[in-house]
Parts: sequence; C-alpha cells; structure tokens
Amino acid sequence: MTFPATVSAGTGAGDSHPAGRPGAGELLDRLRARAPGAAVAGPVTHVERIPARPGTVAEWPEWVPADLRAALAGQGVSAPWRHQVEAATQAYAGRHVVVATGTASGKSLAYQLPALATLLADPRATVLYLAPTKALAADQLRAVAALGLDGVRPACYDGDTPRAERDWIRAHSRFVLTNPDMLHHGVLPGHAKWSAFLRRLAFVVVDECHTYRGVFGSHVAHVLRRLRRQAARHPRTPGQPVPGQRGGAAGPPGAATAAGPVFVLASATSGDPAVAAERLTGLPVSAVTTDTAPRGGLTFALWEPPLLPPPTANAPEPADPTEVAEPTEVAEPTEVAEPTEVAEPTEVIAAVSADAAPVRRSALRETADLLSDTVAAGVRTLAFVRSRRGAEVIATTARRALDEAVPGLGARVAAYRSGYLREERRSLEQALLGGELLGLASTSALELGVDLVGLDAVLICGYPGTRASLWQQAGRAGRSGREALAVLVARDDPLDSYLVHHPEALFGRPVEATVLDPANPYVLGPQLACAAAESPLTPADLELFGEGAKEAVEELVAGGALRHRPTGWYWRHVRRPEVDLRGTGGAPVDVVESATGRLLGTVDPASSHFQVHPGAVYLHQGASYVVDDLDLDDGCALVHAEEPDWSTHPRDVTSLSVVSVRSYLDAGPVGMFLGEVDVTSQVVSYQRRRLASGEVLATLPLELPARELRTVAVWFTVSPESLAAAGVEPADVPGALHAAEHAAIGLLPLVATCDRWDIGGLSTAAHPDTEAPTVFVYDGHPGGAGFAERAYRAAPAWLTATRDAIAECGCEAGCPSCVQSPKCGNGNNPLAKAEAVRVLDVVLANLAAAGPTEPGESDRSDRG
Repeated sequence: MTFPATVSAGTGAGDSHPAGRPGAGELLDRLRARAPGAAVAGPVTHVERIPARPGTVAEWPEWVPADLRAALAGQGVSAPWRHQVEAATQAYAGRHVVVATGTASGKSLAYQLPALATLLADPRATVLYLAPTKALAADQLRAVAALGLDGVRPACYDGDTPRAERDWIRAHSRFVLTNPDMLHHGVLPGHAKWSAFLRRLAFVVVDECHTYRGVFGSHVAHVLRRLRRQAARHPRTPGQPVPGQRGGAAGPPGAATAAGPVFVLASATSGDPAVAAERLTGLPVSAVTTDTAPRGGLTFALWEPPLLPPPTANAPEPADPTEVAEPTEVAEPTEVAEPTEVAEPTEVIAAVSADAAPVRRSALRETADLLSDTVAAGVRTLAFVRSRRGAEVIATTARRALDEAVPGLGARVAAYRSGYLREERRSLEQALLGGELLGLASTSALELGVDLVGLDAVLICGYPGTRASLWQQAGRAGRSGREALAVLVARDDPLDSYLVHHPEALFGRPVEATVLDPANPYVLGPQLACAAAESPLTPADLELFGEGAKEAVEELVAGGALRHRPTGWYWRHVRRPEVDLRGTGGAPVDVVESATGRLLGTVDPASSHFQVHPGAVYLHQGASYVVDDLDLDDGCALVHAEEPDWSTHPRDVTSLSVVSVRSYLDAGPVGMFLGEVDVTSQVVSYQRRRLASGEVLATLPLELPARELRTVAVWFTVSPESLAAAGVEPADVPGALHAAEHAAIGLLPLVATCDRWDIGGLSTAAHPDTEAPTVFVYDGHPGGAGFAERAYRAAPAWLTATRDAIAECGCEAGCPSCVQSPKCGNGNNPLAKAEAVRVLDVVLANLAAAGPTEPGESDRSDRG
C-alpha cells in the first residue's frame, strides 16, 4: 500500500490554526530562520506538502443497537466513516478482518462496533483486547468506559493491575484489555480460572498489529494460537450466539462457528496487511485498506543539521554524551517491542582522532532546540527519539533553554520513556492530554494509537527504521483535523543522510510489509513447550501450530522436555517453561537509589550491560545518578545521586563463527551466503569523557558475563586477488571491509523491516570459517528475525544503495553520514572509504554476472 499522494512542496499557505499559534508553514519558516547555518544553505533539504482530505461517511449498520449509537453520539461520533462500517460489518458477520488505514482514521470504532454490539446483545459474551503497550490499553479503557454502557464492565489486566483486582476482573469484566505478555504469562497458564471468560469469548481484538514483527511477532503469533486452542477447549455455552449468527440468523459462508472467536486486527498502513494478519493469527483474514476518514494537511520537512567547524586545540567542540551506542528500547510492554542492541564490532578497541572527519551538529541538540522553539511559540509538540537516554537529554536541554528565556516555562516540557513507574507514566499522559505539558520528548512508547488530541507538531529525531513507523509518528500531530508540521531531523548516519537527500525514498513509496516467521524453531519449540504445560498437545494441535511443529515436538521429546503418551504429549517438569516474548533476557533490572531504597525505574537485562553497568551515569527526568553496583542475579542496580562532569560510554567486543549455510550464490571471486552463526559479545570496558570537550578521561575495565546468540546472517566473501585487481591494497582491506560493513548495516532498512539497532555485523580480512575477506550482517535475535533473509534476496539492490551512499557523500575520508557507525565497538577504526566503494564494485559486478540470489530450501522467511 502506498501513502496518499502528495502535491508539490510549499510553505503551508492556507494553514488554518487557532489565533495565537502559528500554522504549520509559518512555524517551519520560524524554525528555519532561527536554525544554525540558516544564513548559508539552511538545514531543510526538502519540504513535502500533504494536502487535507475530506472524509466519506456511511449509514449506521442496522445491527448497531440504539443505545450504542446514542453513547457514541455523546462522544462526538455522529456518523461512521465508510471503512469503519466495512470492517465492522465483516467482523459482525463472523469474518476475521484487519483494518489497515492511516493514523487517526478511527480504527478503534471498527472493532468497538461489533464487539460492543455483541456484548449488549448477549449478556454472556466477552471480548479480549490486546495492545502492544500499556499506554495504549489504558487509553482504550478510557474510551470504552467513557461510553457508559451498562454491563460491559471494561478493565485493564496487566502487570500494573493490583492483585486484589485480578479476581474481580476474571469473574466480572466482559471487556478485558491486556497485552501479549500478560496473556502469555498470566491468562493462558491460568486458563482454568479464565474458563468462564474463554468459553464466552466472541471477539479478540489485536490492536496495532504491525508492531508484532521479527522474533517478538513470531512469539505473539504462537501466543494467539495458544489462545485459540484454549478457547476451543472451553466450548461455548449451548445456545450462546456467536458472531455471524445473531438473533438466530445464520452467518455468511466463512462465518465463525462455536469453535472460536472472531479476530479483528487494526494496523497502521502497511504492505500486504492481510498476509501479515494471516501469518499472525493462523486464520484467513480479509483486509480493509481504503482510508475514508478526513485528514488535515501536513507539512513534512526533512532537516539535516549543519556541519560543525573543525575543532581546534584551544576551542574544542563540546561533545554530545548521548551520541553513543544505546541499547534499543526493550521493555515490559510500556512501548513497542524492540530487539536488544547488537554491536558492530571488530577485533581491536581503539579511539578515533577528533579531527578525523567532519562532524554534524548532534541530532539530539538540534531536536532539543526545535522543541524549545515550538514550545516557546505555544505549539504543542511531541519529539520522538530512539533511546531512553536521548529522551532524557532532549527534555533536559529544552527545559534549560526555556527557563533561560522565560523562567518557569521549562516546567512545561518532560521526558516519557519505558522504565518509568506506572504512576509517572499515567501522570505524564494526563498532563499532555490536559495541556499542562506543551512538549514531550518520548521514545516509541507514544508512537501508537494513544489519542493525543491537540498536538500541532512532531519532531522525529533520527529515522525510526521503517516508513510505517515514520508515518505513525508523524501522524501524532494534527489529530484534531488541523494543519500540522512534522520534521525528520537526520542523525549523522548513512541512512539518515541518504534519506534527507533522496526524499523519493520516503514520499509516495509503499510502506514495508511486516516480517515475522512462526516457523522459526527458536520460537516454535519454546512455544510448544508452553502449550504443553497448559494442557497436553494432540496431533490436531500440531496442525494448529503449523509448519515445523511435528519436528519441534520430536526434538522436545528427545530432549526430555515432553513425554509421548497415547493421549498426547505431556510436559514433564514441575515448573513452567520460561519464555521471554520480547527478547529482553528475563525480568527487568530494578534501578534503586542506595541511600533511600527508592525505586527509580527499570532496565531490561540485556540493556543493563550498557545502561547501568558499575560506574555508568544513569539519567531519570533530568536528575543524574551514578551506578555503584549491578547485581544481575538479583536484578538490581544500586545508584547514588551525582552530577559528574563526565559521561560514560560502554565498549564491547564480539566474535562470530559459522554454524551452517542455508543458501549460497557462487559468483566467481565473490560468494553470497545465508546461514546460521554463533555470535558471542561482551561489554569489557567503558570510557569516561568530559562533558565540555569530549576528552577521554579514563578507560575502565568491566567484568560482565558474555552474551551468546545463535542467529541468522547474510555474508559475502571476496577473493584477495579480485581486491588487488580493483586497486585495494592488502593494508587497506580491513578498513575497506569495515567501512562497507557499517554502510551496509545503515542501509539495510531500505530492503527489510528493521533499523540498524535490530542487526549487527562483523568484518575481517581473513575469517577462519570462510578463509577469505568477509563481511557479515546478522539478525540481533535468537534464531533470526527474517532480516538477513530479505537482505540475501535483495542483495544487489541493498549493496547498490550502500555503494551509492558511500560514493555520493561529500566527505573525503569517511564520516558518520556514510561509513562511521554510532555503535561501533572499535571506535570506527580502521575505515577506508574509497576502498570500500571498490570492494562493493567488485561484489556488485560479479553478482550481476551470476544472476539473482534465490532463497534455498531452508529459507523460511516467507513461510508462515
């Protein structure tokens, strides 16, 4: 599906905005005029104007009860949009359906109509709503509760729900809102206690289903199959109506039967949503993709921070302590699940000279300045940033700037991220909705469908990794129908630099398909173990879990986890299997202030190696703490309040070995491979750098355990003879491969639904397993996530974009916009830019001569 067509760039003439606040075009002009470097070329590389669009209404379906219509009218919904009626009618008729339309298009009503109509018609029916984040579930609870419908009794059941309330919810709530984690850890293992709810289950709503991608999505796919299995084991009460059979009328062909509930999925605009929904649920799903809701105009600017002047010995440019390797936002479901960070290492840790390459102004600083400018203008603004630390820094910097201009104005800006306590998150959400806050710096926690009415601008600090996520974040603004402004602030990164100078890669292009692989054995085996622990597996269950289930069960039997009896396969252990859906490595690590015992927040276990290692600086709502101790066994990091004049930067090392080859292409002197690899990484030290100058004050060792990962990788080899013939001297081979690796990782999101934090890489002039110069790029998830497979199939397009990004960059020796990486474990040394282009020329020429790369028999990325 393609994002709606745009018209030519403009400055927003005709903006409609309340008095006292600038319109989108005027606001952009103000920001341009005040930006550093505006007097020269200016930071804006492109402006796209997306016009307003009227909506198309439809009649209320006859089956919608009068009291539900009246309740919706009381909330301002006088008539539904056509796509809402189309999706709701299919669901009410018993068909599984996914509605995949734009941000703020009213997808909630598409599932609320059939679900609530059923609850009102049948006092015994129940509905289960699944959201990827707690914030979204809480928002939907507010929306359903505000309707005031008798007998619905909506309630949130998640990790924040007090124990005293859980029994009441199981017994009395008919509209339960939860998340896949709680379904996996709480509901399904206790299905006997939920039997009354499950046997009456009419609908399962899966909101923001495009977020269930990669390994996390593959896990959720099997959690939903386990839900279907338990719902079928607790059959409906005789005589209970089912969707498609209201009032005794039989539903259409394909309508749901008493065997299970109807699934209604909601997704952002995505590529091939029906296929993704079918893979997620294991059911046939129809898609509603035509967006008939009205949309306010959007002015979308691409913004590249200016180059900084070369540093001098007397006046060093202040370093940005946040522009370092940051673990990806992985958290108990406060925000979208993201995989743990994987480093891009080489064998030796080294520093890079401060004047080795031109450096652009930090995207974090630029975003903080823009946020302070928009808040000063009275514009409600949401700034998205990729890391927790980045959110804290942007909020703190903006607050300071605003307080210097107008004392007290800084209090209207805050940070929002995972790891905050429940009370803090709910308070921030209410403050933003109520207008007490004008600016919020957030991780992806607020990317999803939380109804943030009244926002006028969105700042996106760095490309979020996919076009789907980009439009989802941009769509947070203008949700009340007014003109809005979105600004993508490029990081000093190959992909960001490429996109701001190639706007055609963003605008008018189809958004990515959701990648998940339920057949991944590293997911399927543990999920079958969970299912067996809930109730014995049967041959019919193996069909439910799909491809590879029989082989996975046989492995579990051989490993002693299951016992085969005539009635099925039984779990042999007393304790349930421990399976982590989000790849966070287990329970979160508590961050505790040692002097008071106060719980500040939480960090997932894998990120703890980077964020709360001993000696690390930890930021929380503008306050600074230093970590005294990290106890991984007890899951606790002790910290004390301190404002040091230095920042901390962890360093790690990685080794990789090839386990097996799934597919390969012999291209003469070049080989392209897809296979399984073992990756071992360890955080071994950290640097203290002075805040004012970036000067390295000390490098201190760390004793943290190594982390091991078996995953899927794509790699290419190049013969030394072909490199020599291309003019790459032996001494330059390590730097050439290292530079090509960095750029290839940065550009992989062009062909796969990932960002560079989803993946890792390694390059070497002579790898022991390949016996040749080699560049590896691997998925940062156990068992793989489908990214390497897509890279393998699209190798020519991927590596061509990589080669062009390096060659077109205006720097001389390589910079963060082409071959330097923000998460390199080797300090971006050595790098050889020109030689990297020659390496890629050799690879591309030989791949073109050999023909397309085709997946081998074991390439499962498109199966499901």
